[in-house]
Amino acid sequence: MLFGSHVSIRHGYSYAAKAAHVAGCGSFQYFPKNPRSLSIKTFDAHDAMNCADYCKANGLLSIAHTPYPTNFAVDEGTEMADKIMGSLLNDLEIAEACGSIGVVVHFGVYKGKDPLKGYVNIIAFLNRVLRSWNGNTLVLIENQAGQGTKIGITLEELVQIRKLADYPEKIGFCFDTCHAFASGLWTGENWDELVARGEEIDYFSHLKAVHLNDSMFASGSFRDRHADVGQGYIGERRIKKLLQTPLMKRLPLILETPGNILSHSEQIAYLKRLCKES
Repeated sequence: MLFGSHVSIRHGYSYAAKAAHVAGCGSFQYFPKNPRSLSIKTFDAHDAMNCADYCKANGLLSIAHTPYPTNFAVDEGTEMADKIMGSLLNDLEIAEACGSIGVVVHFGVYKGKDPLKGYVNIIAFLNRVLRSWNGNTLVLIENQAGQGTKIGITLEELVQIRKLADYPEKIGFCFDTCHAFASGLWTGENWDELVARGEEIDYFSHLKAVHLNDSMFASGSFRDRHADVGQGYIGERRIKKLLQTPLMKRLPLILETPGNILSHSEQIAYLKRLCKES
């Protein structure tokens, strides 16, 4: 299975790919630029090409993750919306050059009185960005934990946003296990039902990556705090059941865990042992 972790690009994109491979990863995630800034990055195209070539030669899959300030639900026509659009197109350009499957972005946070306006904003933003994007790298919308606002926590919401967008073929999904658990979407005991529902509404055919995180808090807590795999409220038994799902075998499974108990390399070795026990 294609286990991996989030890696630093401090020494470049190709170095990040090599570091992931040496650590035993089959996949990895990276921030294309400073994770706290929406500034446009002028990147080394040769380094990015070397990253793509190295990944292809070694069977590595990669995904990128947008900076934290990225928010699709902001009001259209604002300076912030323009800034986020420019930043996302920059992320997509970098990810395309690195040969990455997609760029992960959170569903969006809208703090206005009418949540429907938030959904309208998200669709309008996606239409505007993807009208200007003609590469192969996808925008991967990630489910949310419900911390702060309760939008973007169901599979139905993600599927509907994709369906209503003008360019659905440019949109995929990233499933975060901690977010699903924290939001109550995954109670820990309803995995089979969740998979059946996702297949029914055509979610899983567009799932391109998984953030494989345990949770520091119980299901339904709406608290987004990741724990090392097998060390949180999700626990080993439930993680193992998820890994036994056939559709997981083709996807990059990325750790975003703190490494408080086990390092990422140790957690990947642990996950590989779990798979052998299946």
